[in-house]
Amino acid sequence: MTNSKSALDGIRVIDMSRVFAGPIGAQILGDLGADVIKVERPKVGDDGRGYGLAWVPGKDGLDTRQSSFFTASNRNKRSITVNHSKPEGQAIIRELVKTADVLIENYKVGDLKRFGLDYESLKDINPRLIYCSVTGFGQTGPMAARAGYDGLFQAIGGMMAVTGIPDGQPGAGPLKAGPSLVDFITGHNAALAVLGALMHRERTGEGQFIDIALLDSSVAMVSHIMQDYLIGGVAPPRFGNGGNGGGPADVISCSDGIMYLSAGGDEHWRRLTVLMEQPELYEDERFNSNMKRAKLNRAELMDIINEWSRAFTTAQLQAMFDDAGIPAARYNDLAEVWDEPQVQHRKLRAATPHPWAESGSVDLIASPLAHMSRTPATIRTAPPLIGEHTQEVLSAIGYDDAAIAELRAKDVI
Repeated sequence: MTNSKSALDGIRVIDMSRVFAGPIGAQILGDLGADVIKVERPKVGDDGRGYGLAWVPGKDGLDTRQSSFFTASNRNKRSITVNHSKPEGQAIIRELVKTADVLIENYKVGDLKRFGLDYESLKDINPRLIYCSVTGFGQTGPMAARAGYDGLFQAIGGMMAVTGIPDGQPGAGPLKAGPSLVDFITGHNAALAVLGALMHRERTGEGQFIDIALLDSSVAMVSHIMQDYLIGGVAPPRFGNGGNGGGPADVISCSDGIMYLSAGGDEHWRRLTVLMEQPELYEDERFNSNMKRAKLNRAELMDIINEWSRAFTTAQLQAMFDDAGIPAARYNDLAEVWDEPQVQHRKLRAATPHPWAESGSVDLIASPLAHMSRTPATIRTAPPLIGEHTQEVLSAIGYDDAAIAELRAKDVI
């Protein structure tokens, strides 16, 4: 681990976003070293605090209001509470903006303009400000006013059209991915856009407005499958667990579980036929092209492979595939993920001190950016309690104790 400064050391981010996409974007910037100040509603906080199926237990019965949903997207942040619908709250935001490099928000289009907290208003206070607005459908257009959540965009953007059991099989139909993938990718896109804007500002001194839409991310996520459609004009079918690039690529059965096999390239397919002691399959007219293996005769090929694979355990097959240089991996349930030696080696389960948690710490998921050689992403603080840093932050921008007490009395903070 290097002792160099973090990549975004000295950058201040005002995070006025809620739920998941915006908070993920701000969290990435925090992981890279930015000082992220999360602005929440007094008493209520981020809506995401109430989402999810598990909560961090607090010391001495304290309600941390930290759901799994919130905990996954709000580390490395300081929380303040501000009612921005009140003039005094708007004044606080403006004072913060004077000190900020970036502001991220995900209110409905035009909502913050009512309070003088839109980009056009705030850039007069700070022309270097990078203002990132995350919405469902973008800033303009016939659907811009609509609100939207992850599942809607998996449906409208094409993700569900290519996910699910193929037609003609039991349970056929489109299927939503389990995690909030559109939110997650949109958060990453927001962070990427902010980093690009920071580079531009470094060269020119100019801030800018960033319009990030979940719709855009949802369509882009369909990626090479959507490109198949754009090139060929025919929508590829749903393949269930099958790969969409080459074949064979699918779940295979073992004597004690299942694995995922990805032998889509010609050379990997040749090696598999040798491993199966059925080298004649390589020249077989049914399987001698990627199109035949991946689409036309896919089911027939997988039946042949499964008949062979059921004679071995997952451990035996993994060793055989590794020796032959064929990509494959064991299927893990969530508990088994953390038993994987490589997951442990990469330190993907990050035990983080948490001063308010009953156990004194909380296990977080490490950043995928943690292995940069000079400026790795780090987890420095656990997600904050609602308004945990209000006094600290307001004091730093000029509010004395009496002024802060008055703001509390008026329910501004």
